[in-house]
Amino acid sequence: MIFIDGKPFVQSSASSNPSQCDDDAFLSSLLQHPYLIDACERFKFMPEWNISEKSMLDGVKHVYVFQREYATVIPALVQFVGTDEATTCVCMAIRNRDNGMTSVAHLDSPKIINSGLLQMLSLLIDQDTHPTLDVHLVGAFDDTSCQKYVSDGDDDVVGGSNRAKKSSMGYSVPLCSKIIQVLSDSSEKFHIGTLCVLGHNTQFNSAGETVPIFTGLVVETESGSVMPAQFSKGSRCPDDIVRAIRITMSFDDITCRGRLLETYDTKQDRFEITACSWNPEHQLWAFSMLQLSDSELLEQCSTSPSAESPDFVENQRRKFRYLINYPHWTDTFNKGKPRVFKRNVDGGWSVV
Repeated sequence: MIFIDGKPFVQSSASSNPSQCDDDAFLSSLLQHPYLIDACERFKFMPEWNISEKSMLDGVKHVYVFQREYATVIPALVQFVGTDEATTCVCMAIRNRDNGMTSVAHLDSPKIINSGLLQMLSLLIDQDTHPTLDVHLVGAFDDTSCQKYVSDGDDDVVGGSNRAKKSSMGYSVPLCSKIIQVLSDSSEKFHIGTLCVLGHNTQFNSAGETVPIFTGLVVETESGSVMPAQFSKGSRCPDDIVRAIRITMSFDDITCRGRLLETYDTKQDRFEITACSWNPEHQLWAFSMLQLSDSELLEQCSTSPSAESPDFVENQRRKFRYLINYPHWTDTFNKGKPRVFKRNVDGGWSVV
């Protein structure tokens, strides 16, 4: 159930459009709500916070979430939790007002929303209580004009697009519609505080192309304050390259279908990156990708080439180089065991 400004949200008949499906019309009605429009305007006036490696060295304890990952944190252990690099993806934060526990996910496909929401709620609520849950959604700009190919399956953002079909809706609208539909159908009470998506999160670059205004958010767990954010490369640790590879390999892993990836241990405040495997075919694929120009690599690896961050291409190349330099996955995951990292006193991470 969705609440706006403390009241249950009911779509007015006047805002319905018979040419739209119900879910798209419901989303459109939400985007036109005066309270959410005002909240979005306030969000746009906030300075974008840049989380750097220096922040960690200064003792700021934060948790970073990659694409298709989620993490639930406890305020007593973690000051900030967030994610970025969401162009056609959505950054979703859910916070329990009663205890401050906060879950953040980087959602990239409508097919993971149902299970993903259950994963996020698993530690935020228990069977005997129905707390007030604050929800914030940022990302997913208006990409309907982009001539991209949308995959039938869960492999829509990895490598080639041979099995894809063309869509005039882009990636963002179906994803946002699914999120709103699942929140609305739930018995939990979701109070939407920020809905900075689609038209509210769209601007034009110098070439006249639509690009997102914000691609990330961070939540201050103690107060619940939400701010636009970007994370530097050094602050996306631990194990950023291996986690990125695990995301890529998860699209072919049946055990990961329809689920968010778990990497963070909430109660112990540590990361556990479960083993994933790759084979010589992946190495050949990585080698072929490294032969592409920067513009070609952008077209192959991104759903929104004109909207990616400056370090997107280099991060992709780092991933491909790793697969070539470490062709045997058991060299990375010793005996198939997870890679475990604990937090240092200074806020950094070290291997257990």
